[in-house]
Amino acid sequence: MWGPASIFQGEGCRTVPLSGHVGFDSLPDQLVNKSVNHGFCFNILCVGETGLGKSTLMDTLFNTKFEGDPASHSQPGVQLKSSTYDLQESNVNLKLTVVSTMGFGDQINKEDSYKPIVEFIDAQFEAYLQEELKIKRVLHNYHDTRIHACLYFIAPTGHSLKSLDLVTMKKLDSKVNIIPIIAKSDAISKSELTKFKIKITSELVSNGVQIYQFPTDDESVAEINGTMNAHLPFAVTGSTEELKIGNKMMKARQYPWGTVQVENEAHCDFVKLREMLIRVNMEDLREQTHTHHYELYRRCKLEEMGFKDTDPDSKPFSLQETYEAKRNEFLGELQKKEEAMRQMFVQRVKEKEAELKEAEKELHEKFDRLKKLHQDEKKKLEDKKKSLDDEVNAFKQRKTAAELLQSQAQQAGGSQTIKRDKERKNFF
Repeated sequence: MWGPASIFQGEGCRTVPLSGHVGFDSLPDQLVNKSVNHGFCFNILCVGETGLGKSTLMDTLFNTKFEGDPASHSQPGVQLKSSTYDLQESNVNLKLTVVSTMGFGDQINKEDSYKPIVEFIDAQFEAYLQEELKIKRVLHNYHDTRIHACLYFIAPTGHSLKSLDLVTMKKLDSKVNIIPIIAKSDAISKSELTKFKIKITSELVSNGVQIYQFPTDDESVAEINGTMNAHLPFAVTGSTEELKIGNKMMKARQYPWGTVQVENEAHCDFVKLREMLIRVNMEDLREQTHTHHYELYRRCKLEEMGFKDTDPDSKPFSLQETYEAKRNEFLGELQKKEEAMRQMFVQRVKEKEAELKEAEKELHEKFDRLKKLHQDEKKKLEDKKKSLDDEVNAFKQRKTAAELLQSQAQQAGGSQTIKRDKERKNFF
């Protein structure tokens, strides 16, 4: 803290005594008032298998009932659901965002279960980076959706971490502050729980998983944070049901064999989690997200885009030169792609023309075959017609001859009848 009669002495600075009150010792109060008026945001990612009590723990942590339907085990893949709430305590406003993983660990093939989570975290970083890179930025009113804390729910098996848990935490540790917790810790005994914590810590260290460590550089919280680091992972139990225990109403879970008090540190680590997550280290979680995880993403992203701090001669790198170089590189790649597409188009056109010519040739051959077949059929029909015409003419000739013979026969018969009649008359 700054004293009333001196200012901070750093490198190149000297102590100057003040002859009276100046007023810059009110800067902390100004910051507090400005922050309170503006409000705060805090984003929590809950990762864990369905049925481990993620929603119940969120309700218990913030002493409220958040909206939401229970997730089923029939999800085809991992889906992330984000819900934002405006909370107020005393005169402090908090915009809380809770992101839950629906269907995590429910699939037969769990190999890529972590990918939607990583993509979601990167998407929030990308959205913030795009806002930063705008010419007209409105970061003071921007709703920061970057994940500040990841509560990783571990099933109370009492044996060891699942391979899914190790792989997921390993993929997330460079992108978010991971706080591992043993969910539904009242499902195993105290001795098993102690061994389980040691086993989890050992496996995390042996697999190189970096979980969030509560900071010990601030003297005011160094002792409590150092103590709480030794209690990780926290074994918690959540409940929104209140039971009367003694003369007080407490959040608890009622079982046939007894009652588990959520806020009793002898029963579970819920109070420790709440103290460390919200009351002591919330601002550090926000700061770590911005200064460590987001900066790592931002640096890698800008390096991919070709931006550097210095050129090969260790001189300050010109943003304009970088832009022009990237623009020329982009235009060159664009021209290459355009030329490749043009060549592909020409090739496709040639192939299509060849196909059309082949089809045309086949059609001509088919037409010639059909034409020849038609001519043959026509010749056959003409020959058959001629044959039929000859038969008709022959028939007509035979008919005419027959009619002529019949007429001659009739004439001959008539003459004989007249002769007989004359002879009969002469006789009489």
